[in-house]
Formats: sequence, structure tokens, C-alpha cells
Amino acid sequence: MTGPTSSTPGPERRAGAPRLTRADLDALPNYVPGRSPADLARELGLPEAIKLASNEVPYGPLPGVVEAVAEAVAGVHRYPDMGVLALRAALAERYGVAADRIATGCGSVALAEHLVRATCLPGDEVVYSWRSFEAYPIIAATSGATSVRVPNTAGHGHDLTAMAAAVTDRTRLILVCNPNNPTGTSLRRAELDRFLAAVPDDVLVVLDEAYREFVTDPEVPDGLAAYGDRPNVVVLRTLSKAWGLAGLRIGFLVGQPEVAAAVRKVVTPFSTSLAAQAGALAALAQADEVHRRCALVIAERDRVTEALRKRLPADPAGGGVPESQANFVWLPLRDRSVPFAQDCEARGIIVRPFAGEGVRVTIGTPAENDAFLAVADQLTNQS
Repeated sequence: MTGPTSSTPGPERRAGAPRLTRADLDALPNYVPGRSPADLARELGLPEAIKLASNEVPYGPLPGVVEAVAEAVAGVHRYPDMGVLALRAALAERYGVAADRIATGCGSVALAEHLVRATCLPGDEVVYSWRSFEAYPIIAATSGATSVRVPNTAGHGHDLTAMAAAVTDRTRLILVCNPNNPTGTSLRRAELDRFLAAVPDDVLVVLDEAYREFVTDPEVPDGLAAYGDRPNVVVLRTLSKAWGLAGLRIGFLVGQPEVAAAVRKVVTPFSTSLAAQAGALAALAQADEVHRRCALVIAERDRVTEALRKRLPADPAGGGVPESQANFVWLPLRDRSVPFAQDCEARGIIVRPFAGEGVRVTIGTPAENDAFLAVADQLTNQS
């Protein structure tokens, strides 16, 4: 027998097994999902645990969604409509845009990834604020793009002046999370106007508005209404939050037709599943109920924020609890973030720490929020 065999490794293997994945991904953090409350409850011997870590809305599926999904599941042996025509038409009608300006995907995070793939070659730059959505650096790196992180302001929001100054001739895309995840802070119309005027026309600005339905500040613009006609602006939305479809993973973008078409080219085929399309269509018929539920979340958000400002002073270096326009609040606890989250978890409350920076607490039901505030009281009294 001639030639190499499986028992005769070539010279490149003598130093050890070959690397099969990219070395640069070693430095990339994993996306951290919220821990299972059922697992925590079993671990602690509690009847139940409370999960306030994943920005879910706690009121269950919207009316008609479960029935629509169950009916759709009967056809799971067939592929879904890859063009997502019915859902795109329903979204177009609801938001007053042409269907050819819409692309859907497996949550808005997937669409952000597809936008980077559609705009960036290796070495091109993606600018975003930091701390912001934890998926942004993962999206940039896995697409071969270079992350340009611009530090948040002292008030935990985007520094748009610095972000505009960070744009170079390699910049292809800017991610603007408004309201910002995980801090809940928001950008107002005047500062966004100045920022967009400063950004070159050949740089795509992505307004990530996953939490738009919870915004009450009239000065925080609706990106579709305010900037939807700009050629270099794309607006991301999701049905995972206010619309209660986190488990179905459905998001959409609105951009110029050529941008939306490019995204539809690079999107994973059939990634908007049969069940997701059916559930989304049913959910969109429940706009009044969504509004009612958002009002409940907003009222609780304001109550929890006021209570936390009184009960749990944040680290002086990080300032106090900022105003949130999302369905969560941010505690800038700095070095106390992980210990605080661990102490909460030991008492059956799951929150989301960001080491050295802060803790994000999702707004739950009034009873869940009261339980968290009681734990915050305990921890404050111990410190």
C-alpha cells in the first residue's frame, strides 16, 4: 500500500492535534442565557424560583397564538413559506411600509448578524456602544469584521459624539441600541438627528429597537417614523419581547428595498419557521392586548425603579439607577454586581449580572417584583 494512512500522521500533526476552529474565537465571550428557574428551584429545595434575567414579558402567550401554532404544527412535515409573504404583508400593513422593505429572521439578533454579513468583508469595522447588547461583539467577530467599541457615557448611555468620531473609511455599519440593552437608557430625537447628519451616507446605521413598545418618553423617536426614509438607516424590531414570542424567535427589519433584498439573500433558508410565522400572524392581531400588557410592565418598571433608588444605592462610581425605557432596570453595582446576583440566586431570584459593571433586572409580575425588592432589602440591610 502506498500513500498516507490514518495511522501515519503528516508532519503538521507532530506537535499535536490540528486546530479545527478559529483561534481568535477563544477571546470571544459566550452569549449567556438566563438560568432555568426550575433547575434553581430544585437545587435550593424551593417550590419555585423567579427568573428576572431574560427580558421576557411574564403574562403568557397572547390570545390565539397557541391555537395558531398548534394548527401550524400539523404541517411540520412541509417547509414553511421561505418568502414569509403573509407575515411580511401583515407587518407592512401594521407599520405602514412596503413589504419589499421587510426581512424576517430568527429574532432581531439574527437579522443584525445578517446585516453585518451583507455589509462587511474581513477587516471592515462595526461601531457600537459598550456596554450594549452582548451579542454585538460575537456578531462582528464571527463575520470577520472588526469591533470598534465606544465607551458609554457616565449616565450609561450611548456617546453619539464619540461614536461619530470613531467612524473611519473602514466603517461599514453602526449599531445603535435604543433603548439600550442592558442599561435601559435611551437616545432622544435631537441627538439622533445630529448623529445621523454626521455619519457618511455610505455607512449603514442600524437602529436596534427591540424594546420600542415600552418607550414612554415622547422625545425618544420611533425609528421607523423618524428615519425610515433615510437610505442608510435600517430599523430592527422583534416579536420576542412585548409580543410574547420569545420561544418562537421571530424578528424583522425595515430598510430600503435593496438592503432588505440583500439580507434575504444571506439569511439561513427557511429560518423563519412554520410555527413562528403562524404565531406572529396571530400575535399581530392582538395589538390592543399588547398595549395593555405593556402598560402593566411600564407601571411596574416605574415602581421598581423608584423603590430601588431608595433601597439599593448603587456604587458611587457608577451613579444611581438610570431611567429605563425598556422592560428592565439597570443597577450599576460595578464590583458588587456578581456577588449581588449570586446572593439573589441563593434566595431564588435569577437576575443578570455583567461582571464589574452592573446587574440587569427584568420587570416581572407585581408579585415577582415584590419578591425581588424584598431580597434587595435583605441584601441592603446586610451591607
